[in-house]
Amino acid sequence: MYAYYYESSLYDLGYWSMMKEDRLGMTVTSGSVIIKKDANNLIGISIGGGAPLCPCLYIVQIFDNTAASKDGTLQSGDELVAVNGQAVKGKTKVEVAKMIQAAKDEVVINYNKLHADPRQGKSLDIVLKKVKHRLVENMSSSTADALGLSRAILCNDTLVKKLQELQDTELMYRGLVDHCKRVLQAHVDLHQAVKAMGDVFSALAVREPQPRASEAFRLFGEQHRNMEKIGSEIVKKIKPVLADMGTYLYKAIPDTRLTVKKYADAKFEYLAYCLKVKEMDDEECGYAALQEPLYRVETGNYEYRLILRCRQVARERFAKLRADVLVKMELLDNKHVQSLGGHLAKLIKGLAELHTKTLELLAGPPLFPVEVDLSNSAFQYKSTTPVVPADTEDEEQEIENGIEMRENQIAPLIEDLPSPSIECSIEDATEVQPLIPDLEPTHNEPDYSAMDNMTLLSTLNLQDNNTNFKDSLNLISDLNN
Repeated sequence: MYAYYYESSLYDLGYWSMMKEDRLGMTVTSGSVIIKKDANNLIGISIGGGAPLCPCLYIVQIFDNTAASKDGTLQSGDELVAVNGQAVKGKTKVEVAKMIQAAKDEVVINYNKLHADPRQGKSLDIVLKKVKHRLVENMSSSTADALGLSRAILCNDTLVKKLQELQDTELMYRGLVDHCKRVLQAHVDLHQAVKAMGDVFSALAVREPQPRASEAFRLFGEQHRNMEKIGSEIVKKIKPVLADMGTYLYKAIPDTRLTVKKYADAKFEYLAYCLKVKEMDDEECGYAALQEPLYRVETGNYEYRLILRCRQVARERFAKLRADVLVKMELLDNKHVQSLGGHLAKLIKGLAELHTKTLELLAGPPLFPVEVDLSNSAFQYKSTTPVVPADTEDEEQEIENGIEMRENQIAPLIEDLPSPSIECSIEDATEVQPLIPDLEPTHNEPDYSAMDNMTLLSTLNLQDNNTNFKDSLNLISDLNN
């Protein structure tokens, strides 16, 4: 009771008039606006300040989808000067609220617009509060309560949790796109090899002298070239599918993920300003309970009004990004559900078409086996470079032709030695030079031509051998004949 009398007496004495407003470098401009009430007789604002603690009344919050919100003139932190031409200075916020409700259809409000830069309110305290909310985001309610951390309602936001699902979808699409690229690249390499094989068979067809084999080679090479053409056409049809999947992977998903991150940052910033407003409200209540004056309140509470403006800006940004995230997530889910099945169907259909056309191409009249003469003259193609036959080929040709080699046709091992002749006489053989010239013979060689048959046999030690006597005579007779 005494405190109320003391405060009232101070107000009556003009105590507030002696306190100079501390605007913290911000400026204000005056203006007025006419706001039509809704069906509930409300304009959609909440009021703070006023007697007996604050010398001015100001707008704390503009509610969404209300008359004041749709008009857009008034903002959080603006000072209320008059309502329907009646000044509100020195009145309580309850009295000003009754003045607004007393108006019938519309309300004329005079105000002082606060020109505040939101960057001015983004202090180190706000940054630390954002970090705190990021940590609490991944905690359960019990863990946050055990650590003594306040957990805001928006921390249970499902959109932020969908970011992990979006990352899983991105990994799945990345693996799918990489696999499809490898499959198509393998088909391209296979078609190039098939084309090269067709070129080889076409070259064989040109050089083959036999008409039946040449035609078979030509048709077989043409089939391989047509296989390469069919494969190239199918690859061109499938490429747009990969391009569409690549657009979804490299553009749609990263853009949505970036939007979600911006949305999360705006949400944490909005929660940080909400927490700051709550701390300042608790501070005012604490000083009021102790009946102690608070400097910022007595000087117009501009610091509090700056935080209110920053909170409104952060909330508008948060609401806008939330709407963008909802739209993009919905479009992304629809494209993921609808387009993925269509893309896979087109891919499988293209590969099946390639397989079918290839089978139809090879299902024509049988070209093989063909009768090809594999003799040496069949593949003797004209060449610009001379071919030198090897010795081994001559030997193999002789063996193949079955030519009999006689002893008298064997080449001598040493070319310098004269080749012996079968027709040489015994006298020519006796004229052969000795192997060792200096060595004198121990006995003279007998003259076998002057001996008769008995003497020759006796000399050869054959006269006592009765068994071979007749044979020896026959042999000598044959030699003489």
